[in-house]
Amino acid sequence: MKLVRKDIEKDNAGQVTLVPEEPEDMWHTYNLVQVGDSLRASTIRKVQTESSTGSVGSNRVRTTLTLCVEAIDFDSQACQLRVKGTNIQENEYVKMGAYHTIELEPNRQFTLAKKQWDSVVLERIEQACDPAWSADVAAVVMQEGLAHICLVTPSMTLTRAKVEVNIPRKRKGNCSQHDRALERFYEQVVQAIQRHIHFDVVKCILVASPGFVREQFCDYMFQQAVKTDNKVLLENRSKFLQVHASSGHKYSLKEALCDPTVASRLSDTKAAGEVKALDDFYKMLQHEPNRAFYGLKQVEKANEALAIDTLLISDELFRHQDVATRSRYVRLVDSVKENAGTVRIFSSLHVSGEQLSQLTGVAAILRFPVPELSDQEDDSSSEED
Repeated sequence: MKLVRKDIEKDNAGQVTLVPEEPEDMWHTYNLVQVGDSLRASTIRKVQTESSTGSVGSNRVRTTLTLCVEAIDFDSQACQLRVKGTNIQENEYVKMGAYHTIELEPNRQFTLAKKQWDSVVLERIEQACDPAWSADVAAVVMQEGLAHICLVTPSMTLTRAKVEVNIPRKRKGNCSQHDRALERFYEQVVQAIQRHIHFDVVKCILVASPGFVREQFCDYMFQQAVKTDNKVLLENRSKFLQVHASSGHKYSLKEALCDPTVASRLSDTKAAGEVKALDDFYKMLQHEPNRAFYGLKQVEKANEALAIDTLLISDELFRHQDVATRSRYVRLVDSVKENAGTVRIFSSLHVSGEQLSQLTGVAAILRFPVPELSDQEDDSSSEED
């Protein structure tokens, strides 16, 4: 994401002009735009024209509109963002108050204006515009006949390809059908890796599977690379890291990211930090439940006692339609930071973020036990208002 201009007043009202450059930038934009904001961007509008003879035709024109945002739709697979609203600025093609849907496009700038820019939104802009926050981890999660090729960016886990091949069972004295199908499966996975993984960007490629599937696949891949003199694979061989996972489904990626060898290799990536924080929370919940709380009311009470060491919060909570509820989460984040606590904002498109959402989307690891909270009727399993 490129920041073109930023005009924010002392009362936190103002506007920013941004240019989305990567597909992931659309996800960042989705988290920035809220109902009630005004969005100015280039768009296509179908316009009816009447000729001198009275015949009516229509053509598509490119124009710049300013909308008051009413609905936001994000397609996580295609990384497309559509914003619907009413026109609030004079335009030769579109009447004031007319509805229109803008599909934000890569490499075309847009201007977003808000009455109140809060700290969470401003921090996301900083992260989105920092080139260091790029897709630095790729993963191949596989089992015999099924593989998912994923990119793990700081903000989301993208499934780039799914490979499925029917593998016949081994028959006594005849394994040729099984072996041929397995080889065909491995070859398709190798092709998907080469098509979807940018080796000049990623620091590490995890190959995760149950049993010996990962070892057999890697042996096959590098034997073929030697035979075909595939320099890209051979030069990046050291980036491949084999780890255990219980299956070839996407949710098994969390197990791979939890592996200690992976954690040390990926110590500087946001995704690994999120997984470790959630793992620490679960361990604390098991061994010292008075130092692990979840649910907004319980976490707020722990914060009042200045007890929060690490706050875990899902980014989907900041997309809440109710301004007062959203402000409540922002105040919690700001307060924890002021009290020297660590705040980890989890992406709801990461496997770790999906798990946190099942715990109401907000949890905390405490500096010291706070036993009296667990005795209250409003226990930690209560959902936020």
